Amino acid sequence: MLITLTPEQEAWIKARVATGVFASVEEAARQLLDDRIAELAGDEHDDMAWAKPLVDEGLAALERGDFITLEEHGTRNLARLAARLK
Repeated sequence: MLITLTPEQEAWIKARVATGVFASVEEAARQLLDDRIAELAGDEHDDMAWAKPLVDEGLAALERGDFITLEEHGTRNLARLAARLK
């Protein structure tokens, strides 16, 4: 397989090889691709479990009546903007 890098990508990799971050251009390319593939694979399997506590917190606030309407939000923002423009 032949992959053509942009001049900027090539310079970036060569600079990291020169400073010892990577042993070779090939190692850099493999490592960077492996890292990105792992990142994408993680995204594909993300079940959004991390969001559940945030959703639960929001629902609890809603049940407590701890919220403002969209109209109230707009009114507050307009008042803040007016105060800043004075």
